[in-house]
Amino acid sequence: MSDENFKGGMDEYTPDLYTLEDENGVEQVFELLDVMDYEGEKYFALTPYHDSAEELLNSEAEIVVLKSEFDGDEEFMVTVDNDAEYEKIGGIFLERLSELYDYSDDDEDNDE
Repeated sequence: MSDENFKGGMDEYTPDLYTLEDENGVEQVFELLDVMDYEGEKYFALTPYHDSAEELLNSEAEIVVLKSEFDGDEEFMVTVDNDAEYEKIGGIFLERLSELYDYSDDDEDNDE
């Protein structure tokens, strides 16, 4: 690939953003962190999106786990209603994300 065909650059990152509506009709923008297939189901790990680094630093690290559901040909992200399923899938995502970002609780302990 030549430089002239490469647009953007290594420092540019464009997140996958989704505007989701909750049961009360309130919309919120989320960033997609990971997607995985598990036991025949498709799951998504998302986190609330923040426009600025300051907002991100002041926010709590929150991961939302949603499940794929189809209505005809349309795919939707829906809540995982089963607590045991949510905990299991959430745990798998946390493990995958900690490996991806090379994060461990030991990193925080060494900073003190």
